[in-house]
Amino acid sequence: MKERNIQQTTKASERRPLQFDLCGGALCLDFINTLDDRYSNEPEELIKSYIDLARFAEDAEVLPRQQADRLCAESIATPERAEKVLAAAIEMREAMYAVFWALVRKTPVTPSALLVLNRYIQSAAQHESLIRQGPRFEWRFDASPRDLEAPLWPIARSAAKLLASDHLQFVRACASKTCEWLFLDESKNHRRRWCDMTKCGNRAKVRRFYKRKKAEE
Repeated sequence: MKERNIQQTTKASERRPLQFDLCGGALCLDFINTLDDRYSNEPEELIKSYIDLARFAEDAEVLPRQQADRLCAESIATPERAEKVLAAAIEMREAMYAVFWALVRKTPVTPSALLVLNRYIQSAAQHESLIRQGPRFEWRFDASPRDLEAPLWPIARSAAKLLASDHLQFVRACASKTCEWLFLDESKNHRRRWCDMTKCGNRAKVRRFYKRKKAEE
């Protein structure tokens, strides 16, 4: 289910160190998780600039490094336009969060959130076309170095794809109340509880261990 770059791949040797933690299992869920600590009164925004947005798309392998760099340069040259696209990205992310969070909590989806998300999905579809790739066809987005909205298109498509798929029932929220990141549970028995076992899962194990030790004293 994890989306990969459908325009071109970047050699591992050319990859920069990852800036974002991508453990959601789906591009749209990873993007939702770029507002950290949602449970708190002071959530942490991880997409603070257009450059962060481009770097997220690069980390998620939906934009090659060269295109991300060109878009970053364009954002510096046209800062007002970059700010508008950044605001649109945040609006789309929060609409996605509202939709997926409602589904995870089994509460009604807010029509206004779905309306906003649909607007971005429809916009993305206008920039996507079928390309012949050997004996097969594949979907590919425009690769204009000047269109700052390019990072939004694959994210919107990812949300549409997941919402219309059989995988939707396996979208979960991390069981850690100090996390609650969304992830796609692709485990064999679909009983995964943590966004990342090496982080939230291990912290929970440590807490249980010390709780047992204290009870034994």
